[in-house]
Amino acid sequence: MTPIAPGQGQESVWDYPRPPRVDSSGEHVLVRFGGAVVCDTRAPIRVLETSHPPTYYLPVADFASGALRSAEGRSLCEWKGWAAYFDVVGGDGRVAAAAAWSYHEPLPGFEPLRDHVAVYAAEMDACLVEGEFVEPQPGAFYGGWITSRVVGPFKGVPGSMGW
Repeated sequence: MTPIAPGQGQESVWDYPRPPRVDSSGEHVLVRFGGAVVCDTRAPIRVLETSHPPTYYLPVADFASGALRSAEGRSLCEWKGWAAYFDVVGGDGRVAAAAAWSYHEPLPGFEPLRDHVAVYAAEMDACLVEGEFVEPQPGAFYGGWITSRVVGPFKGVPGSMGW
């Protein structure tokens, strides 16, 4: 694996720390699903972790009413704690099952994530950061969002299991 050198205005995911860092962002984030805007915010939080594109956590208060519905399942992150999942409900009633997650009781250092939700971009019609369409992080489990602002290679591509 050879990191890609970042250009002007870019970040390399290989410069992100491990354990991850919480980074408040004033970027404009828009999420569309089922013919509706399900979230529109200017207060996202990015979690930055070595080899991963940023995972955007969006304030629950900025989701459309009824867009999030509690779902079955949970998972454990060694850094953030136990994640709870949500279905995302689109404006047309379409449902993306367990397409979002949150940390109700985040571990120390990750308290800013409380009352924020991350969304799998691959499950939505579109996720945009500052008007740019994001590309989902490779791999079925990962929730990072790739924009022109970040360079990899990114965890999740074939052969990256040991990174």
